[in-house]
Amino acid sequence: MGQIGTKAGGTVFSVLGAISFCHLLNDMMQSMLPAIYPILKGSFDLSFSQVGLVTLVYQITASLLQPLIGLYTDAKPKPYSLSIGMGFTLVGLVLLATAPSFPLVLAAAALVGTGSSVFHPESSRVARMASGGRHGLAQSLFQVGGNAGSALGPLLAAFIIVPHGRGSIAWFSLAAFLGMIVLAKIGLWYQRNAKPKAAKTVKEDLTGLTPRQVGLAFAILLALIFSKYVYLASITSYFTFYLIQTFGLSVKAAQLHLFIFLGAAAVGTIAGGPIGDRFGRKHVIWWSILGVLPFTLILPYANLFWTSVLSGVIGVCLASAFPAIVVYAQELMPGKVGTVAGLFFGLAFGVAGVAAAALGWLADLTSITTVYKICAYLPALGILTVFLPDIEGAMKRARRAG
Repeated sequence: MGQIGTKAGGTVFSVLGAISFCHLLNDMMQSMLPAIYPILKGSFDLSFSQVGLVTLVYQITASLLQPLIGLYTDAKPKPYSLSIGMGFTLVGLVLLATAPSFPLVLAAAALVGTGSSVFHPESSRVARMASGGRHGLAQSLFQVGGNAGSALGPLLAAFIIVPHGRGSIAWFSLAAFLGMIVLAKIGLWYQRNAKPKAAKTVKEDLTGLTPRQVGLAFAILLALIFSKYVYLASITSYFTFYLIQTFGLSVKAAQLHLFIFLGAAAVGTIAGGPIGDRFGRKHVIWWSILGVLPFTLILPYANLFWTSVLSGVIGVCLASAFPAIVVYAQELMPGKVGTVAGLFFGLAFGVAGVAAAALGWLADLTSITTVYKICAYLPALGILTVFLPDIEGAMKRARRAG
């Protein structure tokens, strides 16, 4: 990969590019697990309850561990934990390819989830360190790698693992090994730059907020994450079924429409951070969540053409919120970059997993169309943004006064 450390205006784009690439590899491998559930079900004659147990084990390790790991590394930074975390994923993939029994499949799922839990908090810290003050841009560049990987994983599973069988999963351990090499180089940069950054990391809180105000702001952000990821789960899990049932599309055509949505989400992720840097993160959060409400309300009643257009608009809008929310939360809690990243990435994983199951139950009970009609109101929670404090304005005033 060469020497890491090329700067442009204080922003270390070589590090941001490397960490985004590793995010692509990480989320690509993570997204393969649910994509190969039919293979696992056939190989071990699993019931749907046992498939659900695989999901539960993965979600527990991929979601609940993240804030704990972030809290630990905030207190004791571990530059090489990124490479070690990718090592967990590598072992998990090899075990998933060769496991002779269902308990070992569960162990493999736990290892893959643990790798993700280690990766996200520390890589988010690296992105912030390399940002040169452009925190939103750095978070967007980091996050778009994950979006691309999440979209790529199921495709690779369909074209490689499904035709060649469960054993071909082992080939993807090479991607994990490549990730370990790149992350080891990032670890070197991290180690060289961690001490100079330490004084800034534990800097004085310039927001002027009381603990109660910080707690309220966090509660609002968590509610917004809930609304965003429940709605996204309705699209990523059931949009193809909705298109097939409502418009009579083929599976291939429906998948194409889903990739239009995923591509739009990638655009929104890239745009959200820099726009937040320029115009303020609260404005981006407000526009991204509440602003998408008219489009989600219209979607269940639109024809095929407008469904495609609206899904693209919804993808751009909703995806732009996450980088802004993460950076806003990190500024609420100075010195807790890993904890905040772990909490929000972990919550995103957890909410998406639980929501997918709950919405599937609702669809069985009613219909896919009813799911979209109900979920259409979720962005209304964006009205809570009005209660978020203007921390960027407070920080600017505090710096001028200082």
